[in-house]
Amino acid sequence: MTAAENPVSNATSETDVLVAKSVTGRRWVQRVGDDRTGLALAQRLDLPEIVGRVMAARGIEIEAAEQFLEPTLRDVLPDPARLQGMDVAAERLADAIRDGDSIAIFGDYDVDGATSSALLARFLSAAGVPARVYIPDRITEGYGPTTPAMLRLRAEGVGLVITVDCGTTAFEPLEAAADAGLDVIVVDHHVAEPALPRAVSVINPNRFDDTSGQGALAAVGVSFLFAIAVNRVLRERGWYAASGKDEPDLLGLLDLVALGTVCDVVPLVGVNRAFVSQGLKVMARRQNPGLVALADVARVDTRPTEYHAGFLLGPRVNAGGRVGEAPMGARLLMTPDSAEAVEIAQRLDGWNTERREIEAQVQETAMAQAEDIDSSAALIIASGDGWHPGVIGIVAGRLKERFNRPAFVIGFEGDTGKGSGRSVEGVDLGSAVIAARQAGLLINGGGHKMAAGLTVERGKLAELQKFLDERVAHDITRNAVVPTLRIDGAVALSGVQPDFVEFLQRLAPFGVGNAEPRFVLPAVRVAKADVVGTGHVRCFLTGPDGGRLKAIAFRAAGEPLGNTLLNTDGLALQLAGKLRPDNWQGRNDVQLIIDDAAVSAAVA
Repeated sequence: MTAAENPVSNATSETDVLVAKSVTGRRWVQRVGDDRTGLALAQRLDLPEIVGRVMAARGIEIEAAEQFLEPTLRDVLPDPARLQGMDVAAERLADAIRDGDSIAIFGDYDVDGATSSALLARFLSAAGVPARVYIPDRITEGYGPTTPAMLRLRAEGVGLVITVDCGTTAFEPLEAAADAGLDVIVVDHHVAEPALPRAVSVINPNRFDDTSGQGALAAVGVSFLFAIAVNRVLRERGWYAASGKDEPDLLGLLDLVALGTVCDVVPLVGVNRAFVSQGLKVMARRQNPGLVALADVARVDTRPTEYHAGFLLGPRVNAGGRVGEAPMGARLLMTPDSAEAVEIAQRLDGWNTERREIEAQVQETAMAQAEDIDSSAALIIASGDGWHPGVIGIVAGRLKERFNRPAFVIGFEGDTGKGSGRSVEGVDLGSAVIAARQAGLLINGGGHKMAAGLTVERGKLAELQKFLDERVAHDITRNAVVPTLRIDGAVALSGVQPDFVEFLQRLAPFGVGNAEPRFVLPAVRVAKADVVGTGHVRCFLTGPDGGRLKAIAFRAAGEPLGNTLLNTDGLALQLAGKLRPDNWQGRNDVQLIIDDAAVSAAVA
């Protein structure tokens, strides 16, 4: 059998180390997979053997394979009532709708918050009840509900506030709201403490007492289940029959669910996989004026995928909360006016360009600081005066990628710093931040395993760094965390053909919990390499068995990976990356997205 007919080889144990240390300092290991299961999957589903093998490496059982390839909500959507607090919250919102109460939605300023806010606002509008959407300013108000904001809404006559993607740890603001006679429903997914804030209900699958098993949901997923629950109550009460209104098209809101789920980087398994798979189909129908305008300004001219959602649409929705006007992302996603949508999308696109410029300035200084941190430190913390809060999370992600360690970036204004952190697999950053707050080291803080935020006094920064470093080091030791790149197999360059990649795309959507397949191309040479765009390294590859392939390493210029690709001197390399269709200008080709490189050697 030729390489083109059987381009991939898989081992059966992830203990197989393909590369001990790559140019980026990572170990390459073979994904766990059973060839017999892979063959059985291929035969059972009439698929190429390669698809079955990659599915087996992801733990897909034969009985669940069809549902994995064609995920539907009918098969996996949980009963919303299984979430603790859902029934109480649904009844309270239904009462507010019936009684004509003034309702406000208080959302976070990121994509998950914007999509959650827009989803509930669109649902309520369709049910005949307008709601005010309140998105706090990142700089002047900070994350989550504040006492002044709650009291302001109460003074304006609001009787019920629904917080989305925030509120689980807002103890004092929600206490003040309750004292002022303002009812609050919390719809969230962030790590909770044993105690909950004073509220009508806290819907959060990550509550300690929640047994729904839906802790992987993004806030927008929880919001969608909340809308289903409220819709059910309204139907049972005869609200739609009495008001003469049709029930809202809940499935038509799945485009928002898909966008928020992808951008919040939650595991794409179970119902999340169905949300994204079905939501991208809804997005392709171009029914939401805001998403249509956003796709046009981002020049998305093909059927939307999780890549478009996460890397083209999401950053623009985020731009308002980062460097522009915080409410604009949610406003874009909820407006029915196409002309207004175009105007907002253009503003968000401009802010996104501004955000990239600010980000580059902060990243340069933060990287320099990180280079000086002792290599034995488990955690990187970079800080500076006047660093824009809207870009610190992105820069933290860049530091994490560059140094393979959890990282925080903190921007100080006076003696108060706001920080954002990004973690690596095996380190629970959200819990570490909550522990630091409970230890009195933070003004505020919280998050989830892979991302967290905090507010700290300048005088406590050194003590905080010591505390977090010890916590992170403990997680790294306990979970045997090693910078690792997981590989699905080796593929000969001549075997990289469009039909091969088309089969792999059947496993999409890709994300946490369903990693996009990554392959090693052994003994390839870089025929040509140059820097394009904003620090990307573009390459043209050749292999010992013939063939030629276009490849790109994003943001690699000036980094170890980029330096290796640009200065190979004819040396053969192993390249690890993802194979994607290249349909630009109507072509039918393939491109390798390079993740890492190592000096060439035989691959098992």
